[in-house]
Amino acid sequence: MAFKIIVCAKQVPDTNVIKINPKTGTLIREGVPSILNHDDANALEEALKIKDQYPDTHITVITMGPPQANDLLFECIAMGADDGILVSDRAVGGSDTWATSNTLEAAVRKVGDFDLLWCGRQAIDGDTAQVGPQLAEKLGVPQVTYVQEFELDKDMKTITVKRQMEDGYELIKLQTPCMLTAIKELNSPRYMYMSGIFADKTMKTWNAKDIEVDLNTVGLEASPTNVFRSFTPAPKGKGIVITGDTEKEIADNLLVNLKEKQVI
Repeated sequence: MAFKIIVCAKQVPDTNVIKINPKTGTLIREGVPSILNHDDANALEEALKIKDQYPDTHITVITMGPPQANDLLFECIAMGADDGILVSDRAVGGSDTWATSNTLEAAVRKVGDFDLLWCGRQAIDGDTAQVGPQLAEKLGVPQVTYVQEFELDKDMKTITVKRQMEDGYELIKLQTPCMLTAIKELNSPRYMYMSGIFADKTMKTWNAKDIEVDLNTVGLEASPTNVFRSFTPAPKGKGIVITGDTEKEIADNLLVNLKEKQVI
């Protein structure tokens, strides 16, 4: 029997080129390329590593977004995933993390039984780290977040993970099915394969009716949280480099500079 893995992934704007409209405070998405969220790429890579070791493993990638998010599914399948599902419907648009997890829960339940559910720690366009844990709670499965090391026992039922903490780590053993969130220290995501790029791909698009989600629990109106304002911090003044031939001279020059600015 195949080991079944579901990976939840998100298409996000490339934060290296993203800009914010100074008047409206909203993101300028026109002309901004979309990419696979970094932590989600780590989650997918770990699923692919399991598939490398156990070829019977089946990996399904689920994403939620507009029609162009199919590009993300194309990339994930070209990397080695087996199939992809896009949940796209105006009814779920504008969802916050709570409403998003409701949508994903319905999609996961429609996919059916799974052994392992992987999510990225957080999305670079939100940084909340809430969707994965909320999804696990609604599915009623154990969860471990911030996974930096992963090991699947030969019985294909027992998992041991190292969970990153601010002052160290935890070693946790748990049983499948369960949900894990990946961080960048877990692995280095692979690139797409040429054979995967040109291979036939199984990608489906589901709407809200397909996943039978309660419309009162998804979308902007059902979201208890909303973004009030997005803004770019005001640029700081130009820095000054204090130079000198010796440490004493540098210190003296710094002192003179601070006195000129009436700092001291």
